[in-house]
Amino acid sequence: MNLNAKPSELAAVVGVIDPDALGASTVTTGWVNMRDFGAVMAIVMAGTLGTSATLDAKLEQATSSGGAGAKDIDGKDITQLTQAGTDSDKQVVINCRAEELDVDNGFAYVRLSMTVATATSDCGGLLLGLFPARGPASDFDAATVDEIV
Repeated sequence: MNLNAKPSELAAVVGVIDPDALGASTVTTGWVNMRDFGAVMAIVMAGTLGTSATLDAKLEQATSSGGAGAKDIDGKDITQLTQAGTDSDKQVVINCRAEELDVDNGFAYVRLSMTVATATSDCGGLLLGLFPARGPASDFDAATVDEIV
């Protein structure tokens, strides 16, 4: 481990689902090219879940940045968070290595998908690219990253 490296050189913010009160719907990050990273880590953040609300999240894979052939990545979905199960104000982490994609069939892109059902709920998500293939990870930061200190 290089202790002289800044954390922002090792991890990039590559996808975001802005924290907000989201109505019943599915929201996703953009597609991330896994050829640029050894792994990704998704952080799902549940705030106050609405009455009887549920929150599901998963990682999906595709063969292009446009989402061609999109399908779920096996084993990369969370246990459903529920308002009834007192899951408000909790976080869930999903880890995925590049080799866990269906690389034999050309799948090289990943995104985070979150689905809120039943009632409007506060939530958000973050997709981090880890172990960059070249250069500092911050070179791949989403355009919404405003500053690195």
